[in-house]
Amino acid sequence: MKKVILLTALSMTVLASSCVSKKKYTALESELDNTKSELMKTRVEKDEYEAKYEKVQKRVSNYYAKINSLQKENNRKLEMAGDLAPVSNDSKEAMRRTLKNVDPEKLAGAKTLSDSLNLAVSHNLKESLSDGNDEDIDIDVDQTVVQITISDKLLFKSGSYWVNSKANKLLGRIAEVVKSEPAMEVLVEGHTDAQTLKKESYIQDNWDLSVRRATSIVRLMQDKYGVDGGQLIAAGRSSFKPVADNESADGRAKNRRTRIIILPNLDKFLAMLESK
Repeated sequence: MKKVILLTALSMTVLASSCVSKKKYTALESELDNTKSELMKTRVEKDEYEAKYEKVQKRVSNYYAKINSLQKENNRKLEMAGDLAPVSNDSKEAMRRTLKNVDPEKLAGAKTLSDSLNLAVSHNLKESLSDGNDEDIDIDVDQTVVQITISDKLLFKSGSYWVNSKANKLLGRIAEVVKSEPAMEVLVEGHTDAQTLKKESYIQDNWDLSVRRATSIVRLMQDKYGVDGGQLIAAGRSSFKPVADNESADGRAKNRRTRIIILPNLDKFLAMLESK
């Protein structure tokens, strides 16, 4: 009798153990299926992201090629001009008035008509756009390609891509320039310093941050200020195009910037001499 009871108990134990193992197996099998499904979904998303990234990179490359082409063409026209004869009298007078206010040291470095025009337009645009924020805005004109560099101190809070409202006036003025000529194109580049972002941040890395910042500016110019989206390009450069040493706080501050590159034609470029 004792043997029967012992055998019965042993059988029940084996059956119970087998039942638990089967449940675990079923759960693991289900988890494996879910993992496979998530992996497939991730691969599809990765392929879609890479395709979009390649498309954006191609557009940015084409834009840079267009910059180089326009610079060469406009420079050729300016060299052919020799003196200011082909330029209207109003533009001549506007340039003379502007150059009187340019820093004498900078003016001394202007050796050609192209240099003088660049200086005049750069000065007028900075006067028009800076609005007391001279230290946060730098404007460079290179053969009629206008490059406006804005410090992130003016545009964003640290580690954020939300545009500071105090930058609205500046961006609105830039948008007006862009809207004045539908053929004009604008590239917005986000740049960061080389510091690693905090762990568990909602921003993945400096690539992510630079792209999001450029996209925020582009979206604001389109949605708030009415710039045609077809005129805008957003690009992120992460920390790979520094203008200063990332070892110092001052250098990192200079590297955290947004660059807005505008491609006007020569007529629009000359019109900027009258910018107010």
